[in-house]
Amino acid sequence: MDTTSKKAYMIAIVVQMIYTGSTVLAKAAFNDGMSIFVFIFYRQATGSLLLLPLALLFQRKNMRSMPMMLLLKLFLCALFGNTLNLNLYNVSLKLTSATLVTAGRNAMPVVTLCLALLLRMEVVDLRSSSGIAKVSGSALCISGVMVMAFYAGPGLSPVNHHRVFAAHAGTGSHATTSKAAWIAGTFLMVLSNISWSLSTIWQARILRDFPNRMLVAVSLCVFSALQSLVIAAVAERDISRWKLRLDVGLLAVAYTGFLVTGLTYYLQAWCVEMKGPVFFAAWLPLCYIFTIFCSSFFLGEIVHLGSILGGILLIGGLYGVLLGKSKESRFASRSEMNTIDGGQDEQQEHKKPDTHEVAKPAEIQCEQSRCDGSSKQLDQMC
Repeated sequence: MDTTSKKAYMIAIVVQMIYTGSTVLAKAAFNDGMSIFVFIFYRQATGSLLLLPLALLFQRKNMRSMPMMLLLKLFLCALFGNTLNLNLYNVSLKLTSATLVTAGRNAMPVVTLCLALLLRMEVVDLRSSSGIAKVSGSALCISGVMVMAFYAGPGLSPVNHHRVFAAHAGTGSHATTSKAAWIAGTFLMVLSNISWSLSTIWQARILRDFPNRMLVAVSLCVFSALQSLVIAAVAERDISRWKLRLDVGLLAVAYTGFLVTGLTYYLQAWCVEMKGPVFFAAWLPLCYIFTIFCSSFFLGEIVHLGSILGGILLIGGLYGVLLGKSKESRFASRSEMNTIDGGQDEQQEHKKPDTHEVAKPAEIQCEQSRCDGSSKQLDQMC
């Protein structure tokens, strides 16, 4: 294994571990009474304070050239992809469990595929193995969501009964949450995935017209912080709910603001650049496995059989879609290589000289020289 592959593997594992810590800490903060909307604002504000000085330092000239229409597009993209997505995700986390929302992250590539099909940006050929794999993967993901929403099953005992985050721990577990709240939280998780997928498709179009990833990322974070401030101000009028204390809430804000927004996005982009998006997406289930253990160990959550079965179906659906995309990419690359090779062969055929046409003038010259006897050099050439 070469050095690049080793780095990609290490980065992919580290990113999933960071995401696991983010989910567990956020759940612990909500269990401890922290406001969801205030938490999201502080998270986005922390990320903005980290990224904005870097943009001012390295991208000041490009910032001045950003047109108003581009800023409007980024504002709307931040509204759906960051603000709405995070609010739906964290409300779902509050109503359900860390295990369920982490399992739901595996459905993001499938949701993006379905939206791309509706927008006619993706084509599925049911006569090909890649098309069958993508459709089967989508069906498995839908089945997994339904299982997690409507089936609980027996619970598994927590790994550690003397949990670290003991204050109000376990209030968000399936055992103490009403069935209606659990179902509502599951479908809020699905809506969060849809919101994120729409923004991803939109962001790809924005980057095509304005290929500056750093400024796009900073703009989305800053706009999301301002939007989250408005939402939190409307939802939380009590000033005491805004106070940060030396507890798990402050730790969750610092962790998600600096590590997730600051470090993880950079590592994720680096991994995708080295090995491609399919390689990175294939590691998403690792976060689900980490979260099952950590939520049970640190939060004392009771993991139910329905969440495990649904997560397995979601992971199977994810790999089905990734397999279909991988086959399509290989087929497209082979077709491209065949087209290039065919074009080169055709060019070589055009460039190849016609020996009959080249030899004919020489024979005529030679024959004329013999008849005239005027050029010894032409006789020697013949």
